[in-house]
Amino acid sequence: MLIRLRYGRRLQTYLKIGACVLVGLCYFAFLFRESLNAYEHRERATAAELEADSEPSKQQLKLKRQQLQRQRILAKQQEQGKGIAGGNASAGSSSSQAAAPPPPPATTLNPVYEYSEELHSRTERELQRRSEHLAAVCDRYKLQEKYPPNPWEFFVSPGHNNLVWCNVFKAASSTWMYYFNILAGYDVKYLQRTETQPLELARKRFPRPELGELMELLPSALSFLFVRDPFERILSAYRNKLEGNKNTFYKALGNKIVHRYRKRNLGGPWPRCGPTFEEFVRFLIAEHAAGKRFDEHWAPVYSFCTPCSVNFTIIGKTETFQRDSEFIIRQAGLESLLLGLGKLPQRKQRKIGNQARSGVKSEALVERYFADLDRSTLDQLLKIYRIDFELFDYDYRRYYDMVHPWSMEQSTAASGGPAVASTSTTPSIASGLAGHSTQGQAT
Repeated sequence: MLIRLRYGRRLQTYLKIGACVLVGLCYFAFLFRESLNAYEHRERATAAELEADSEPSKQQLKLKRQQLQRQRILAKQQEQGKGIAGGNASAGSSSSQAAAPPPPPATTLNPVYEYSEELHSRTERELQRRSEHLAAVCDRYKLQEKYPPNPWEFFVSPGHNNLVWCNVFKAASSTWMYYFNILAGYDVKYLQRTETQPLELARKRFPRPELGELMELLPSALSFLFVRDPFERILSAYRNKLEGNKNTFYKALGNKIVHRYRKRNLGGPWPRCGPTFEEFVRFLIAEHAAGKRFDEHWAPVYSFCTPCSVNFTIIGKTETFQRDSEFIIRQAGLESLLLGLGKLPQRKQRKIGNQARSGVKSEALVERYFADLDRSTLDQLLKIYRIDFELFDYDYRRYYDMVHPWSMEQSTAASGGPAVASTSTTPSIASGLAGHSTQGQAT
């Protein structure tokens, strides 16, 4: 009996030891498999990066070959056109009946837009007029002293003829972000399939410059920015970031604006539809009055890109975006890299371009949104953006035809009688300058 008991205890001990050994082996096998998976994942990531780094050269060579082929075809067609024109000239009076067909235009960003030397000269004169107008406004209000250079959103590409761009958000910035990623060496196919934000990709290759580095480079650089009607720009930012509280990153800000400026029924829940445009405008006015810095999507250009302190070579506008962009590309000698690029898929364009899902452009909806504002609110909003209107030669007076001619307070006070028209006057630039002395780099 004693022998059987000892034998049973020994068997239990062996079984326990065996079970521990088995568990240990399984654990080490699990660790080995996880390490192997991590190693394979790291290898795949490295291979993808190498592919992204190596493929751009193939893409660039392909684009260069296509550009050269187009140039040869264009040259042949021009020679044929000259030959036909010469034959018609020798034919005498019959030449008027058989005119030679004009040669086709060079490849452009937009098939509707035709490039020519005459258009190039006209564009050059228009860009010169914009620069002179901006310089005159800067001198008139001494804005150089008020707003020193702010390098926060500048992109510098020394390897491409010292190309310098200040990124104005909500002013066709997604297209030029795409171009700078091409200049950075990313493959077009990689940009189409990656989920990484274009701004993050670009900053890996074009880090933010130091102020001294930027100022040293500017005299020999081709520097430019694109601007937009200031109120259309802030409306576009509102629709993309705050309307409907659909943007996850800005949802907290939207809730903050609603809680601060919206009245709710006693005991009722807060609505979840996000702030209205009128509430957003009141938020901007309050932030400006408190001297706080604006988000980059609605920060005024004069404090963001500081055009009075940075002598930009070219001031482009979204209204003439295709023409101005091609002018910049040709001036920088980047035709083989940027002209004729295939467009991104529509879904990708909407994602990286911060476009509204409806596809309706903000400029087509300005009157509908500004109809919710009153004249007094518009006066206060102009104190913030009046300088941008003046610098870039946009007309702010048309917005007074869209808003209510009376303020909300006056209409409430006059509920027992007729509403009294607002006596507020258009704010001067000096009043707008007072509130922006502390507004430098946007956050």
